[in-house]
Amino acid sequence: MKSIAVFSGAGISEESGIKTFRGSSGLWREYDIYEVASIEAWDRNPSLVLEFYNERRRHLQQCSPNKAHLNIADLEQQYKVNVITQNVDDLHERAGSTNVIHLHGELKKVRSSVDPTLVYDWEGDLNMNSQCEKGSPLRPHIVWFGEAIHHLETAIEIISRTDILVVIGTSLSVFPAASLPEYAKEHCIMYYIDPSESHFKTNRCFRHIKQKAIAGTNMLIKELICSKRL
Repeated sequence: MKSIAVFSGAGISEESGIKTFRGSSGLWREYDIYEVASIEAWDRNPSLVLEFYNERRRHLQQCSPNKAHLNIADLEQQYKVNVITQNVDDLHERAGSTNVIHLHGELKKVRSSVDPTLVYDWEGDLNMNSQCEKGSPLRPHIVWFGEAIHHLETAIEIISRTDILVVIGTSLSVFPAASLPEYAKEHCIMYYIDPSESHFKTNRCFRHIKQKAIAGTNMLIKELICSKRL
C-alpha cells in the first residue's frame, strides 16, 4: 500500500469557519501577537492569554470538519495516510483521520507551566486557578513565538519516506515547518493545493491545484483514483 503525507495549514480549516492567523482578515489583524502568543505575554498578562485561547476553544466547539478534512480521512481506505498539521484544531481527527501530528500544539489540550510533559485533555475554559498535579498553573498546549515546534523529527521522517506528498492550505511562510517538503524523497509525487500563486519553493516537479481546500481535495481524489486505474 502506497503512503501519503498530508501537510496542512490554516487554509483547510478556514472553510469550516475558523479564522486564519495571517491574511487580510486574520486574527493577527485583530490582536497583537506578542500580547497573546508569546512566553513574555504569559508572564506579563496570563489572564489575557487565557481568554484569547478560551475564545478560540469556544469557537472551535461550534465548527465541524469540512469536505476537505473528510476527503483526507477517506484516503485511508486506499493509502497509508499521515497528516502533519500546523493547525491547533481537532478537525482532522473529528473527520476520521487516525494518524495526525500537530506541529504547533492543540487547542483542546493544556499543559503544566513548569513541566511540559504533563499534558491534559481540556474542553472548557482555562482560568488562573487551574493547576497541574504539581500545583503549577496550566497553560495552553500551544507553541508560542520563540518556542520549538512539536514532533519535528517525526514529521521529517514521515515526509522523507512517503510516496505522495500533499501540501494544502499553507503559505509555507512559518519556519521551520515550511522547510518540511524539502525532505521528500527524489521520486515523491507532490501536490500543492492553494488558490494563491505557488509559495512552494522547490526545484522539483509538483502539481499546483489552484483551488481552496474543498474543491482542491475533490480534484485530488479524482486524480488519485484515475492514477490507480492506469
